[in-house]
Amino acid sequence: MPRKSAAVSKDRILAAAAKEFAARGYAGANVDRIARAAHLNKAMIYYHFASKAALYREILNDMFGAVHARVADVAASAASPPDKIRDYVAAIACEAEARPHFPPIWLREIAEGGAHIDAATVAHARAVVAALAAIVADGQRAGRFAPVNPLVLHGGIIAPLMFFFATARVRRRIDRDDTFGAAAMRVDAVVAHIQQLALVQLEGKVI
Repeated sequence: MPRKSAAVSKDRILAAAAKEFAARGYAGANVDRIARAAHLNKAMIYYHFASKAALYREILNDMFGAVHARVADVAASAASPPDKIRDYVAAIACEAEARPHFPPIWLREIAEGGAHIDAATVAHARAVVAALAAIVADGQRAGRFAPVNPLVLHGGIIAPLMFFFATARVRRRIDRDDTFGAAAMRVDAVVAHIQQLALVQLEGKVI
């Protein structure tokens, strides 16, 4: 198969699979449906991916690898520790927004105890938390941040971001008359809120 055609078919498979896994989770996802959605035969999926698990892990690694690269750059930058925290939150939000399938996939995976994640995904996830730990340590050395467990802090960043991106339809149903402004809720406003909460905790303003 020509290289360009192979790349196009792989991209179509990944796009169709992302939607399938987001809608049905790993166990409920079906390779035949993915093939139909990609307008390819099932043999083409197995040409690119050894198994459904390999396809699923490629999607997870795409997200975690992108976040890993972004936050590593943030941690290594010359920005002040508070600005690094802001950039860390914004980087994760940017990568999640670019992959609307990811938040529901990840929430399902968490609910299943991470049963389908591989060592590469775990390594990326550890590196993302390690980048945050390095930023926190920089802030402590500069006398800007109070001691905090970076994994707990990371959870306080990830949870509201995933909730926001994964619950758009649910929020609209809850807020049918737009009492709480669900329709007008913007990503940048949510990111700013999470940035503020993280900095309030790090700067010791909350007991």
